[in-house]
Amino acid sequence: MDRTSLMTGIEKNWEKFLSMPVSEKLPFFSRDSKIYDCLFAQQFDRASLSHIFSVADTLRTITKNKEGMDFAGSLLSHKRAMLYFVQPSTRTFLSFLNACHILGIKTGEIRDTSTSSELKGETPEDTVRTFSSYVDMIIMRHPTPNFVEKTAWLMNRTNRPVPVINGGSGKDQHPTQALLDVYTLHKSFSGEIDNKTIAMVGDLKRGRTVRSLSYLMKNYKNIKLIFISPKEFAMEKDILDFLKKHNIPFYETDNFREGIAQADAVYMTRIQDEHDKNKESAGVDISSFEFKTEHLNIIKKNAVIMHPLPRRSEIDPLVDEDPRAVYWRQERNGMWARAALISHIFSVDGQILKHK
Repeated sequence: MDRTSLMTGIEKNWEKFLSMPVSEKLPFFSRDSKIYDCLFAQQFDRASLSHIFSVADTLRTITKNKEGMDFAGSLLSHKRAMLYFVQPSTRTFLSFLNACHILGIKTGEIRDTSTSSELKGETPEDTVRTFSSYVDMIIMRHPTPNFVEKTAWLMNRTNRPVPVINGGSGKDQHPTQALLDVYTLHKSFSGEIDNKTIAMVGDLKRGRTVRSLSYLMKNYKNIKLIFISPKEFAMEKDILDFLKKHNIPFYETDNFREGIAQADAVYMTRIQDEHDKNKESAGVDISSFEFKTEHLNIIKKNAVIMHPLPRRSEIDPLVDEDPRAVYWRQERNGMWARAALISHIFSVDGQILKHK
C-alpha cells in the first residue's frame, strides 16, 4: 500500500473515531483506570479532582524549602517533555514549563512552525510523531480544532505512545484551564463548591475556558450557572444540551448587573476575536459587559472575580485591589494544578502525598 492510500485509510479511521461521543473515547485515553492523555474536561470526576487538588496543595507546602524542592525535582528527573505551542500563549506555556521543572522534567519547545520541518512541507502529524522519538510527554496548544486529540489518537496507535496534554485546541476545550479554575474555586471557598452559583460573562460562544468549566460542573451538587453575554456570543447548544442532560440549572441573560449580583463566582472572559472570519466581533457592543469598580458594590461580599487572562477592557485594573479579585492567584494556581496532574499521569503523586 502506498503512502497516499495508507494516509487515506488513517484519515477515515480518524474521522470515524472523532465522531464518537466523548464518553466512548475516554477508555482509549486512559491507562490503569486513570488519565493517560488529558484531552477533555469530561475526563475528570470528583474523586480525581479532589485527589489532584490534594497533590497540588502538598507540592505547594513541601517546595517552600530547598529539601522539599530537591525532593520534588528528583521525582521525574529522568523524563523529558516537548511543549509544542504553535498558538500564542503566555500563562499556559509558562505554567506548564514551570510545572515540569518543579518535578525535574527536562523540556524542549517549539512555538512557531516556521522553525520546524513543517516549513519544508512536513505534515503536522509527522511533526508530532517525531517528538515521540525524543520525549516522554507532549504538551500542546494548537489553533486547529481537535488536532490535539488527533495527536493523542495517533500516538496511541504507534509502538512508542507518549501521553499528550491538551493546552488548548481551537475553540474546543482547555481542560487544564478548567482544572485550575475549579482548583481556584476549591481554595476560594475552603473546598465547598457545592451549592454555588457561577456567572460566566463575555464571549461564551468561542471561549474554550468557559466551555470546559461548564463540563466540570457535573461533578458538584446544586450548581447553578448564569450565562451573561451579547446574543452574538451566547453559549452554544452543545454545552446547553450537556447541562440539561445532567440536570444542571442555568439561564441566559444580557443583563450584566442583575446576573453578577446573584453569583458566588463571576468568571469574566475577553472577546475571542482571533476566531473571527469576517471581523464580526467589531460590530458587537461589549461595553455593558465590563466589570467596573462600581460593580464591586453589587456582587456578594464573599464572591470571587475570576478571569483566565489575558484581559483587555473587561475588568478595570482598579478592581485588582479588591480581595475578591482572585485572577492573579488563579493564574499561579495553574502551575500547581498542572504539576499535580503531570505527577498523576506519571504515577509519582503517591510519593508526593507520602512525603507530606
